[in-house]
Amino acid sequence: MTTSDPALERAAIACAGARKAVALTGAGISVESGIPPFRGRGGLWEKIDPMKYAHVAAFENDPAEVWKVLFLGISHVLEKARPNAGHQGLWRLEEMGVLQTVITQNVDGLHQQAGHRDVIEFHGTHAFVRCSVCGRRSDWRSVPLEVIPPRCECSGVLRPDVVLFGEMIDPRLLQRSQQLAAGCDVMLVIGTSATVEPAASLPVIAKHSGAFIIEVNPEPTPLTHRISDVTLLGSAGEVMEQMASMVQRLRSNRQPS
Repeated sequence: MTTSDPALERAAIACAGARKAVALTGAGISVESGIPPFRGRGGLWEKIDPMKYAHVAAFENDPAEVWKVLFLGISHVLEKARPNAGHQGLWRLEEMGVLQTVITQNVDGLHQQAGHRDVIEFHGTHAFVRCSVCGRRSDWRSVPLEVIPPRCECSGVLRPDVVLFGEMIDPRLLQRSQQLAAGCDVMLVIGTSATVEPAASLPVIAKHSGAFIIEVNPEPTPLTHRISDVTLLGSAGEVMEQMASMVQRLRSNRQPS
């Protein structure tokens, strides 16, 4: 993709004129940070049966096994991960006053590391653990892991503060996300297959409310040609870096001399 690409130019013009842009991100934006996706080719669920290790019933039946196979493996990957050009491109849009909120399906905390101030973590975060009994939250780094599974002061089993299969997304987060989708004028959909509900419905809500939908993905999704106004096929890092630079030029040209 080049900066002369007409689709990229359309996307940049829409962003440059946005007053309330919102981003919806999925695993694809973090791949360049060394975090494999959960679904698709090379995804975690090709190696680990999610119903055996990522379902709430599996955790309740054998928390030690879920910790050893799933939680610790993910944590080792996340400890090394840093924001990439995709995260940084979005952060530049926020700094320009274009982007209002990031709604993410990721649990890696990379948007916050990149500098975003308003991030809705749809599926929770691996940065914290919570007690399965009393609900107390603690920073992951403060939890001793010599004994697996780790336990709370109340003796309850600790777990990452993420949404497992079989659990509901926090209805407050869902409601706010839907409100933001209905009220935005531009939505950037980056690195998500747009097949997992309820997140997959957010671009549809935005589109029906009149928003301009910009999709950034390495390959087409169910949104392409149906919901998306512009589809930019490529890596999130390359596309967002180029788009942020183009938006910055467009907005600078609009400033009074």
